[in-house]
Amino acid sequence: MIRKWFHPAAWDRVQSALARKLEEEQSRFDTMTDFNPQETRYRWFILALSALTNLLAVAAPAMAMPVLFAEISRDLRLDLVQVGLVWGISALPGILTVLFGGALGDRFGPKRVLIVACVLIGLTGALRGLSGGFLALAATMFLNGGITPFITMNTMKTCGLYFSGRQLGFASGVLSMGMALGFLIGSLVSATYLSPALGGWRHVLFFYGALAALLGIPWLFVRSVPHPARAAASAGGQPRSLWETIAHIARIRNIWFFGLAIFGISGCVQGVLGYLPLHLRALGWPEARADEALAAFHTISLVFVIPIALGSDRLQTRKKILLGASAMIIAGVGLLSFARGGLVWVAVCLAGMVRDGFMAVFMTSIIETEGVGPAYAGTAMGAVMLFSGIGNLLAPPLGNSLAGISAGLPFLFWAALAAVGLAGVAASRENHPARELAVGPAD
Repeated sequence: MIRKWFHPAAWDRVQSALARKLEEEQSRFDTMTDFNPQETRYRWFILALSALTNLLAVAAPAMAMPVLFAEISRDLRLDLVQVGLVWGISALPGILTVLFGGALGDRFGPKRVLIVACVLIGLTGALRGLSGGFLALAATMFLNGGITPFITMNTMKTCGLYFSGRQLGFASGVLSMGMALGFLIGSLVSATYLSPALGGWRHVLFFYGALAALLGIPWLFVRSVPHPARAAASAGGQPRSLWETIAHIARIRNIWFFGLAIFGISGCVQGVLGYLPLHLRALGWPEARADEALAAFHTISLVFVIPIALGSDRLQTRKKILLGASAMIIAGVGLLSFARGGLVWVAVCLAGMVRDGFMAVFMTSIIETEGVGPAYAGTAMGAVMLFSGIGNLLAPPLGNSLAGISAGLPFLFWAALAAVGLAGVAASRENHPARELAVGPAD
């Protein structure tokens, strides 16, 4: 009877207000009754396990492939075009599975999804080592790439369940640091140390596959949800189907603005990382020196990810941090279009120092968006990262096609694409980081 007197939009606002009130009351109850040192230690264990999962199951095995391609191409007799196709095809299935990876975590809980995903990514990763030719390797890379979003979306959702708004930025930074450290380790040790020690590239992939599958064991003993009542309050007390959850997320304007932002920023970075070593070699840089520039990009990103994430917590603003980071990426990538000598290092450091920090703060902002919270975090992150997959797929070939006109023109194209991302951030609505959205109490 009451509902007929309200316009549907007004009724939705009333429901949102009631849900926020329930969250506030539950937060006070959690703080009074459930805050103790053992609970705090457990949350840090969850964060460490999530970061380790990102490192060993996703990042290190992924970055092992580029440095192993020389050995793989000799063994399987692959040409450069085939190597490029094998590397690019792993991103294709993620465009579809990234949305469902997060939505399944919302529906069945991230713990269950992570247990299965760790086993599957380990098996598909190891299957790459059984490849006897181009088609088999491409097929196993495709399968492996489709499992990756199930892990990345649900480790972030898990931390959203255990950490409060005041700590969520730092938690996201630790997850991003795990990814950055995995990228660095995978590229440094896989070909130089692991391949000779284990007896070739196939055994390296078997080794990484076994590590990823074994990570499903500790997830088996993780508590499913720390406070089920709080999670129910976040969802308005009404369980929804997968499609209803997706429809709910699609009605949130900020999700579309965040999608535009990550389309531009992620596409820009993906294009630069693939083209930079080739560009520097064309300028006369030795191969090792050109690869060092890429390593420097990952290293400085790793160093600054935690300070940037902590800064967004201390300053209690995500949007300003994202705007500043976007501007630095645009400046650094634009500078690469004409940089020579030492100026290249300046440009690489300028763009690289905010790459993983941007992602940490960005993912936190998605969870903190009104109407999302921990209950819909997986679906929301999946919906936004779908745009990242599209950007990663389109930006490199479009930018590379401009190299025939001018060697520096691809960088200008990617800088312009990052400017589109900055516009998406600017159009988004800021949500206060201190708002209690997570399940556990704030310290």
